[in-house]
Amino acid sequence: MKISRLFLLLSVITCTLLVSAQGKPKLTLDEFFNSVDYPAVAISPDGNSVVIEVERADWDQKIFRTDLWLYRDPSKTTSPTDPALIQLTQSGHDTEPKWSPDGRWIAFLSERKPPSEKDSDSDDDKAKNRAKNKDKNDKGETAQIYLISPAGGESIPLTKGEEEVHTFSWSADSHTIYFSTRNPWTKAQKDAYKKQWKDVVQYRTAERGDTIFALDVTTALTNHAVQAAKEESESEKESDTTPGARPIATSPLRVSALETSPDGTKLAFLTTPINQRQEKAEDVEIYALDLNPAPQPAPATPSANNPTQPRQLTHNQALEQKLRWANDSRHIFFTVEVGDVTGPYRDIQPHLYWVDTENPATSTITQWAKDFIGPVDHYAVTADQILTSARIGTEVPMYSITQPGQQLHKLNTWQGTYETISAAHHSIRIAFVYSSLQKPAEIYLADSPDKLSEARPITSFNKLFTERELPQGKPYRWKADDGTTIEGMLIYPPNKFEAKNLPLFTFIHGGPADADGNHFAADWYQWSALAATNGWLVFEPNYRGSTGYGDKFLQQLVPQIVSRPGKDILEGIDALIKEGIADPDHLTIGGYSYGGYMTNWLITQTTRFKAAVTGAGAVEHIGNWGNDDTTMDDAYFLGGRPWEAQQRYHDEAAIFQINKVRTPTHMVAGANDIRVAVMEDYLLEHALYSLGIPNKLLIFPGEGHSLDKNPWHGKIKVREELLWLQKYGSIPAGNEVPLSPLG
Repeated sequence: MKISRLFLLLSVITCTLLVSAQGKPKLTLDEFFNSVDYPAVAISPDGNSVVIEVERADWDQKIFRTDLWLYRDPSKTTSPTDPALIQLTQSGHDTEPKWSPDGRWIAFLSERKPPSEKDSDSDDDKAKNRAKNKDKNDKGETAQIYLISPAGGESIPLTKGEEEVHTFSWSADSHTIYFSTRNPWTKAQKDAYKKQWKDVVQYRTAERGDTIFALDVTTALTNHAVQAAKEESESEKESDTTPGARPIATSPLRVSALETSPDGTKLAFLTTPINQRQEKAEDVEIYALDLNPAPQPAPATPSANNPTQPRQLTHNQALEQKLRWANDSRHIFFTVEVGDVTGPYRDIQPHLYWVDTENPATSTITQWAKDFIGPVDHYAVTADQILTSARIGTEVPMYSITQPGQQLHKLNTWQGTYETISAAHHSIRIAFVYSSLQKPAEIYLADSPDKLSEARPITSFNKLFTERELPQGKPYRWKADDGTTIEGMLIYPPNKFEAKNLPLFTFIHGGPADADGNHFAADWYQWSALAATNGWLVFEPNYRGSTGYGDKFLQQLVPQIVSRPGKDILEGIDALIKEGIADPDHLTIGGYSYGGYMTNWLITQTTRFKAAVTGAGAVEHIGNWGNDDTTMDDAYFLGGRPWEAQQRYHDEAAIFQINKVRTPTHMVAGANDIRVAVMEDYLLEHALYSLGIPNKLLIFPGEGHSLDKNPWHGKIKVREELLWLQKYGSIPAGNEVPLSPLG
């Protein structure tokens, strides 16, 4: 009798859970593209507030707007009724917030219209006018530094001019802001150049490096108050330099990052190519500048502008990034995007390093956590340790480490992905972004690194996704032909977790140095959740070349840039079919960027795919090498430049096997893409058209590789790709989700 009652109780609970799960509606296309991203998170020095950069689509203005929001600890506010989360800025063009060390100000970059150019229009009219009048750059005005109090109020412009601010840093005492711009010209210099060259572009020869300036904040605020009450003088109108800005150093290259040492005596900066193309590793190096140098003999020709000479700290074949000072004000931490700090150029995973700024000529670069198998994705420096999120397989936990020779210590974290860590200077609190397949990305605040599992969300912009039936997923492993274990992710349609004989969409990540895993994503590039919601079992292979499995694993795609990863992917599909997971009669494939490379290659290797969707993917490597803004890794992957590895450039190119293609193929490209030039898509389209293969090509005007200008472009892209998969992929009846026209 007791057993019967227990069985009845379990049955009722099970039915209730099923009804509850099935009661959630599925994601729609419109909901999916209303997700919110968090490009930047900065916790205040005292740990009681967090400033957040929020990015979302603005469908009316046809832009991705970025605004700053501020979280304040409710227990620290003056009134218990004050909201914990408030919007600080509303221009739609505000990025990269940084707290002053004393916590009194938040500085940020903004491409808004300067106050002197504002008119009496309403806020709505101003926003519309900014969207229409984009004559200075793709987003609107040139980026300048603004200040705002964490108590709210109006934003105050600190810098001005036609030259955009590339980066900035606070002084340790909060009195000064250091910033870099392209070497400014006077009005006379600009007029002379225009008279000589009109609108002719002198590629490379007319490029100018950067100047680093120091700006006293109090003086800048005073100047702003004075100028707000009167017109600019003629001399100020002719100058493109911020009043009161003092040049302290110059560089023949672009200065892309500035970091002030904790003791305020040094300024570290990172150089990158002026044209922002990765063509020479020597263009990307770290320098240090003494802010309080010893007195020097007076120059033979006295000058008001006598910048200090910076010291070069690195000389290697790596592209450094993410500079942070150690607490000793002597060492600088950094990671590497591509390349290797130890010798000739080779692509390895991002690792954490530091370099000694006081003896750069004799010191060596030291790698932290040298034995860790995965990449160090994000990190923060606290008072007594380094916190980092580091990928291992399909998970990205958070770790701590206190000395270079130690191993990473895994903290008590949830399953999923930790990103964008921010540590307070005078508190043990930390803020970070966290997500998993079924938990949308939000900002979390933890009282200490030891209490990560008790962290609380301080945003809820993506709450809608928790009210929808999100797909479930799990890692999947298979053996390659050479015995190597390969891993990927399987994302199942809602309510079909671990079901069998499902229509398969193989969705290939870009990079190639990247990986798919247990994280939440909702955009034009990562739309697995939407594909699964539309009835597809999504297979995300972490092929040879992916991160999270060791440097050796990543390097095994060299020099077989597409053929080796291609075998890994096809063998994974074969394993899924053999286990009865995937339906062999309903196979489709797709990817963007390097995922597009692989898609273009794989449709020449098999005719099993019923449909393909590809974007910004090369079909040959010679023209792509010449047009790509990252030519170093292209040549590395193929074993040399085009004239050094001619046969390999031929053998690894899809175009020379394109006659084998039978798969209907949908293509997309940004018209202004300099990562994978649009000519690659035109070439593929023309080849398929000449062969009579069903195809479609969409070109998005004004877009580069990242499709970050107009949100409608990404939405249309994914809508059309899903429709293409439904049309040619022969998805079984009842699985498809109708996609209505855009409003």
